[in-house]
Amino acid sequence: ISAAKRMHELAPSDEIAIIDSSEIGEGNPGRNSGFLLEIALANDADPSQLDRMRQCNKLIAASLGKIVKTVENSSIDCQLKRMGTYRGAAGRQGLKSLHQYAAFLEAAELPYRDLNREEMEQHLGTQFYQRGLYSPHCYLAQPAALIRCLADELPDKIHLFENTPAISLKQSSGRWLIKTANGEISAKKVMLANNAFAKSLGIGMSQLVAMYTYAGITPVLDPAVLQTLGSDTSWGLLPTHRLGSTLRKTEDGRLLVRCLYAYEKEINSALVRQELSRNLVKRFPQLAKTEFEHIWGGAVGFTMNGGAVFGEVKPGLFVSAGCNGGGVVKGSLFGELLADLANGQPVPDISALFGKASWMPPEPIRSLGFKLVSGLERFRGQAEI
Repeated sequence: ISAAKRMHELAPSDEIAIIDSSEIGEGNPGRNSGFLLEIALANDADPSQLDRMRQCNKLIAASLGKIVKTVENSSIDCQLKRMGTYRGAAGRQGLKSLHQYAAFLEAAELPYRDLNREEMEQHLGTQFYQRGLYSPHCYLAQPAALIRCLADELPDKIHLFENTPAISLKQSSGRWLIKTANGEISAKKVMLANNAFAKSLGIGMSQLVAMYTYAGITPVLDPAVLQTLGSDTSWGLLPTHRLGSTLRKTEDGRLLVRCLYAYEKEINSALVRQELSRNLVKRFPQLAKTEFEHIWGGAVGFTMNGGAVFGEVKPGLFVSAGCNGGGVVKGSLFGELLADLANGQPVPDISALFGKASWMPPEPIRSLGFKLVSGLERFRGQAEI
């Protein structure tokens, strides 16, 4: 969406088409937990590279500003508010990560609050975390509504085709031919912004993996239960460990938990429900008898070193993939920059700022390596899981 909008700004007379394999808001961007971060993710933050991080933060903040402006001009209620975000640590590994992120915030002169267990319980209603950190640099939103809002505000010149998966992509007479079940599209320039699913069209095969992650949300909770869930009416918490759980308390009084990672294929739904419930009750024992109203999953494109697959991979074929859980803001930024690149505009050095995806070994070594690394990470961060 961001790439198409920017393409129209640069070439308003061009015909532009977006094809989506599902419906707007039903894909992976609409299935996340609704965090829109203004600054670098904790995993990316490096106090020893402040100049680089400041450049990244400046780009991300500008991208977020455009999203906020679009939402303000829309009639769609995205529940977008600048609520900040919490991070919580339950064990040694989490405390180490929390300390490193605090060091980055201090070095970058970015405000934050350090919270002990009692303060975390006061705000969030859980005794699970030994220590926490609050940063104001985050908006929270209803993610599916947000994506629909961004699509709804696209210029009329941009044609949107939903439920139109690309079956194949090939060059023909100096153009790109995209085959779908309902017809074909011929274009001089094609931009792939489908994350891990770029692999299905032969792009990023040696750099990308699809990781499936899952979330569950409760019904609207009784007022008596809500009173036990802290003083904040709406909040979001990000884990300090990559296998930890993301939590949201929504404005209408629900709790959301996101956890679990599955390599390249989905997990049995009964196991998903069981693990989500275990994670929720572990943090909020008062919800032991609460069932989830909805459970869903989504695929995230991961790279081995956290870098991006970005740029012109073949003449006229541009790709942005491997979000590594970076979210809608980072994805929107990369989409806009991809359009700039496709139109000969100056573009920051994405590889230098955000990293370049490294090579991954082929199967079966790749999946064996994942099992080994994830098992080790699970052992190290077991207190956070």
